[in-house]
Amino acid sequence: MTRRRAVTFRQRLAAWTLGLLYLAIVVAFSIASPRFFTLTNALNVLTQASVVGAAAAGLTLVMLTAGMDLSIGSTMLLASAVGGALVVWADAPVAVALGAMLAVGVLVGLVNGLLVVRAKVSPIIATIGVLFVARGCGLWITQTRALNLPDEFRQLATARLAGVATPVWTLAAVTLAGWLITSRTAFGRQLYAIGADERVAERAGVAVGRHVMAAYALSGLTAGVAGVLLLAQLATVSPGLGRGLELEAIAAAVLGGVSLFGGRGAVPGAVFGALVIQTVRNGLNLVDANPFIYPLVTGGVILLAVALDSLRRGSPARDAAGP
Repeated sequence: MTRRRAVTFRQRLAAWTLGLLYLAIVVAFSIASPRFFTLTNALNVLTQASVVGAAAAGLTLVMLTAGMDLSIGSTMLLASAVGGALVVWADAPVAVALGAMLAVGVLVGLVNGLLVVRAKVSPIIATIGVLFVARGCGLWITQTRALNLPDEFRQLATARLAGVATPVWTLAAVTLAGWLITSRTAFGRQLYAIGADERVAERAGVAVGRHVMAAYALSGLTAGVAGVLLLAQLATVSPGLGRGLELEAIAAAVLGGVSLFGGRGAVPGAVFGALVIQTVRNGLNLVDANPFIYPLVTGGVILLAVALDSLRRGSPARDAAGP
């Protein structure tokens, strides 16, 4: 009982730590820069966090099953390359390009799911392979050249509803959808069950393979959404688009309470983790910090995410042994 109470205390401490950390970050940057604590800047932070937040939302579904998706950034590039090529070279309507980008995301997600479920490849190895293939396809489509998109694409990021930019509303919609899926549907509850113990879930009648496939497809879909959001803000398909964003999405998810070992976490928490990371970057930019510090800070946030996850889990071996 004493050991159990200690584990519960550690988990609560980890949950409070992130909130207190975010509060400390906001207070520190507010003191350092008068431009930080303003409504305009807050909306800018949300807009900038929308890309990683949307990607982290879908990734959370995969991580709940004890899986992993390292192909997110490359999926974004491939989807953007297809969408950009349709608009620039085929003169297709923007709506068609957006649909194609989402379809590419789902397709890549299904490939990941097939490799993991049918071919029984480790999720990390499978998605690393898809990472290289998807990025290679994206570079082949664009011939490693930048594609400058028309103003219609940029309007997707600058358009406002009730004074709030479209990317923020999109992130809110993705977050709400993810929360509803995981907390209000049988599918979501079964994802948690698979991550907690796949064999037990299978014996209970859960279609494990089908659910895991669906999780990867949804992760690919949100990667496509993240690609749309990033492309709308940049209005250019560049060869380096999306590179490294999968690591930021993982850090955001874990920082927000999603376990690397499956069975625990929530989509809103992952999105909040993305907000924490982007708030730090925004603050560093406003105080004119050395750009070389940014990767160090991001790395520190990732290490903090892993430490928080370890704190939440405690020590399984010791917990099983009892007091």
